[in-house]
Amino acid sequence: MPIAVLFLALSMNVKAQTGRPDKLYSMSSIGFALPVGETSDYLKPKFSTALGLNLALGTKGLFLYPKVSLHAFQFNQITPDAGFNYTLQKGRATTYLLNVALGYRKIVKKWAYYGFAGAGGGFILTPQASVNAQTLQVTMDNKTNSTGIFEAGGGLEYNIGSANLFAEVSYMYGFGKIQNRTFNTVPISIGIKPNLSKLLSKL
Repeated sequence: MPIAVLFLALSMNVKAQTGRPDKLYSMSSIGFALPVGETSDYLKPKFSTALGLNLALGTKGLFLYPKVSLHAFQFNQITPDAGFNYTLQKGRATTYLLNVALGYRKIVKKWAYYGFAGAGGGFILTPQASVNAQTLQVTMDNKTNSTGIFEAGGGLEYNIGSANLFAEVSYMYGFGKIQNRTFNTVPISIGIKPNLSKLLSKL
């Protein structure tokens, strides 16, 4: 029900706008996130996906940009976690991070470029393995690492009618630590932004 109410509110808001065909976009992307600095000591890039919205604020190019980042990494543990005797190599770490940013977009014919900066937080799951030498069994588990984040970046868009193709690069800094090291990464992605304003205006 809350999602339906939000969708209806956005629809009414879009209908109320005049001369603003780019009021609301959804976004989805694929790519990878490059660990930088000491983060590369324990993480290696695999692949990433992201989902979000671009909601225009007024008519001056400002927009609100909430985004969920789902990054996957190869995890090479440096020191065992408390209560574990082994370090896990070539495991998989995943992120569930929400960032809410304020951005500015400049449109030039079919092209547009934009920048954004914001903050948020979420969880980074890292694997753990315990070995029972008597039963010869390995038990896998995940450790949940919570962290706040800051993210800033920019991108380039190309309009194809009812959607924009885009490429985006950003820098993400995590305030929490994993393996006693900070979490820093550079997400690089390509994707599509369907123009929901046109769809909602027909409802």
